[in-house]
Amino acid sequence: MKLMHSTTSPYVRKVDVLLRESGLIDQVTYTPGSGTPLVPNSETLNVNPLGKVPALLRDDGPALYDSRVICRFFDDMAGGKFYPASRLYEVLTLEATADGILDAALLMVYEGRLRPEEKRFEDWVEGQWSKINRTLDALNDRWMSHLHGQLDMGQIAVGCALGYLDLRHDTRNWRKDRDPLAAWFEVFAKRDSMIATVPN
Repeated sequence: MKLMHSTTSPYVRKVDVLLRESGLIDQVTYTPGSGTPLVPNSETLNVNPLGKVPALLRDDGPALYDSRVICRFFDDMAGGKFYPASRLYEVLTLEATADGILDAALLMVYEGRLRPEEKRFEDWVEGQWSKINRTLDALNDRWMSHLHGQLDMGQIAVGCALGYLDLRHDTRNWRKDRDPLAAWFEVFAKRDSMIATVPN
C-alpha cells in the first residue's frame, strides 16, 4: 500500500505512530503528497479530491482518506486493539477532540503563511487559540485517567496534537497551568513511535 504523506503533517503522524505501534509499518510505502489549499499536490488530488494528506492507496479497493478512516482501517488489520469495543466511544471522542486541536492550530498557521498580511484577522486567530485553550483545559481536567490507561488511538491522537503545538505554536506555552497534561506528554513523547516520527 502507498501512503501519501507530509513529514510535518500531524494527521499523517497519527497514522505513522499507529503503524509503528501495531507492527504494520512494513505494509506501507510513503510517497510525498504535501501541498496547501492554494497549491494542492496534483498526485494527492488524484487520490483525494480534497487534496489532503494522509491518503492511502490500497492494493484491492478505492483510496482511503482522512486520518481517522485510515487509522480505523489499520486498526482492523491489527486486530482492533487501538479502538477497543469496551471504551470505543470514549476513544473516538478523545481522537475527535485531539483532531479539533489540530484543525484550529493548522488554521492559525495558514492565516500567517497564506493570507496576505494586510488581510490577516488577528481576532480570528485568537478565536482559534481560544478553542485550543478550552480543549487543553478539558484534557487536563477530565481526561487524565484515560490518558494514563492502556494505549489506544485517543492517546496517540492527543500526543500528536500536543507535538504539533510544540512545532508550530511553542511560544503560546500550552503547558502553563496544565501540569498533569504536560507530565503525561513528557512521558508519552519518549515512546519509540513518537521519537521516530518527530517532524523534520
